[in-house]
Amino acid sequence: MTLYRVHMQAARSDAFPNGSQAHSYDFVVPLTDDHKLDPAAWKKHQQDCWVHRVWGDEKDQRGLLLHSQNGWEVDFQSTAPTDTSTTPGTDPFFKLADHVIAEGEYLSILEQDDEMQTFLIVSVHPYLSGDGK
Repeated sequence: MTLYRVHMQAARSDAFPNGSQAHSYDFVVPLTDDHKLDPAAWKKHQQDCWVHRVWGDEKDQRGLLLHSQNGWEVDFQSTAPTDTSTTPGTDPFFKLADHVIAEGEYLSILEQDDEMQTFLIVSVHPYLSGDGK
């Protein structure tokens, strides 16, 4: 099992006609061999699955990737993993478990203004292997 660091930036949209490098996310996730999120590995390494949000001139936000009954979400309120399996909430990542996480692919996130924003994955690199290397 390997953790991967993923960098994605705002894709072209009405708000960002040319996309935006200044509006981005970096996050660390375990991926399967076919580059999909590995929930079993996440459960063992959830404390390592951090998220960093950069949004223009706003203050950067850091949090953790969590899994709840609603799907995969980012918790910017906590820096310690918790079991949110019974906590209702939003699903900021749109169907994250179904997506291939690879360069050139797209992911959507329900942003804090309740608008869905699409992001282009620009890099995916090994971050940490299961043996700690």
